[in-house]
Amino acid sequence: MRRRKANNPPVDYNVRVFINCPFDSRFKPIFDCIVFTVVLCGFRPRCTLQIDDASQTRIEKIFAIIEECRFGVHDLSRTELDRVNRLPRFNMPLELGMFLGVKRSGSPSQRLKSCLVLDREKYRFQKFISDIAGQDIRAHDLEPIRAISAVRDWLGTSSGRVLPGGAEIFRQYRKFMKEMPVFCRKVQVRQSELTFADFLNFAIEWLKRELPAPGAAG
Repeated sequence: MRRRKANNPPVDYNVRVFINCPFDSRFKPIFDCIVFTVVLCGFRPRCTLQIDDASQTRIEKIFAIIEECRFGVHDLSRTELDRVNRLPRFNMPLELGMFLGVKRSGSPSQRLKSCLVLDREKYRFQKFISDIAGQDIRAHDLEPIRAISAVRDWLGTSSGRVLPGGAEIFRQYRKFMKEMPVFCRKVQVRQSELTFADFLNFAIEWLKRELPAPGAAG
């Protein structure tokens, strides 16, 4: 598979959002609410969980996704030591660096990139990645409503769109999650077995039914 050139983004580049977050069970409520918020606001979420092409190295696949997205949400919350190896996970800071590098050195369309950096606490990053000082770091304290509001506010400001408020998006998210077992029974899958694609498709289907005209994509 030929890698897409950075100066030739897809036609929907301006609505693609790269989501760079921890995928572990403790963080899943934050990840899920970020994905839901991106969809409700009329954008298209992308993340490394969609990588399944064995013909490319993983780093090339990540670069390819980043190059296809104008926006990026980067959460640096997971810095604890792994219980088995007693080492931290550096995937999220690495992918943030890759995103900023493509923005800095890419084509004019790549230089239009905008990103949101999230963490559990606003100034915690200074202890482990001080080089990003100057970025507007938003804290969510592992609370979904705060993560939703941060993503919503940033998307609205960066895109110039008028979007539903964070409280309303959170209300819709809670309503959606209450109906998740119904989706799972319909396709005969356990909720714990849902893939990123499953969750994304459920969210899109549910929002089309509940909110026929979410934020305009374009």
